[in-house]
Amino acid sequence: MYVSTIDPTAFSIGPLTIRWYGLLFSFGFIIGYCIMQLFFKQKKYKTEDLDKLLVYIFVGTVIGARLAHCLIYEPDFYLSNPIEILKIWKGGLASHGGCLGVIIAVLIFLKKNKYNFLELADMLCVPTALVCSMIRIGNFCNAEILGKATNSDYGVIFARIGETFPRHPAQLYEAIAYFAIFVLLLSIYLFVKRRPNGLIFGLLFTLAFIARIAIEPFKVEQADYNTDSIFTVGQYLSLPFVVLGIVIIIISYKKYKKTGK
Repeated sequence: MYVSTIDPTAFSIGPLTIRWYGLLFSFGFIIGYCIMQLFFKQKKYKTEDLDKLLVYIFVGTVIGARLAHCLIYEPDFYLSNPIEILKIWKGGLASHGGCLGVIIAVLIFLKKNKYNFLELADMLCVPTALVCSMIRIGNFCNAEILGKATNSDYGVIFARIGETFPRHPAQLYEAIAYFAIFVLLLSIYLFVKRRPNGLIFGLLFTLAFIARIAIEPFKVEQADYNTDSIFTVGQYLSLPFVVLGIVIIIISYKKYKKTGK
């Protein structure tokens, strides 16, 4: 059993407060940018284009994740208080919306920059898995997205928020799963040279959201309403992404047989 007393504030500089969540989120983007730089240089693409792409992705991620959280998990509150949607610093980002935001951002970027969508998506998906892992560690530091009580001696007691009983560290379950997916995707990218464009893209969706579906039963329902079924809102939202991932893999292999790319 572990008693968590982690302060969500990493450090303060005068009136400026830096939280672990924001630090890990930003650090994940920085590491992802470094990985993408290596990929771009390997393919002799313009790293200047990567700088533009990172801005698109950051904006798309934040807007998509924020809107999804507000409109899917707490619609009654945010529709009654729309100005609260803008208060991102209070927390509340949904990974499903973040994924859609990134895809839309990349598509907008490709309107002015000529790259192969599936090839670029494969490159982006490798560091994305790592970023997702780091974000979940940030959630753990914030004592949010809590797991259910374990009803045993196993688990984490979030003493900082006044709890005295152990919960499943569901945030860490997801962090470990996403990091394992990152290692797998990176290995495929580096060592499997004969593969179709889109394979890594499809694998990320399939594996990450299967992991999400598997871990959801250990988490407290995040939505402020009940689905009246054995499945949580998070599981329902994850199913289309798993199907989409499988479809992308199938399409990419069919295209590879015809064109060799």
